Amino acid sequence: MSGSDLFTGTLDLLILRTLGAEPLHGYAIGRAIRETSSGVLDVEEGALYPALHRLEKRGLLEAEWGRTDTNRRAKFYALTAAGTTHLAAESDRWRDYSTAVQAVLDGAGRPSEA
Repeated sequence: MSGSDLFTGTLDLLILRTLGAEPLHGYAIGRAIRETSSGVLDVEEGALYPALHRLEKRGLLEAEWGRTDTNRRAKFYALTAAGTTHLAAESDRWRDYSTAVQAVLDGAGRPSEA
């Protein structure tokens, strides 16, 4: 898996998780990811909107036009049933993956010297 594939999968997971609570428009999704990660993850619009469109095309998100808190017209995204199922599976996969990476970083499984 290349670095860009890993980022794409991670971004998709973050978007799906963020939409698990309620439908949001693109700017609010980016803000929620940034705030939840204490500013560490700042998703650029150039990555966020293509990811939203990709997830919608895959049937994991549905979108409908609505009004923001400031009365601007925006597309609001929500998880579909398939999106909810995918989120659960990918969350499990991410936990397994991150546990394995952490084990390597901590030195677990290091071959013993003979």
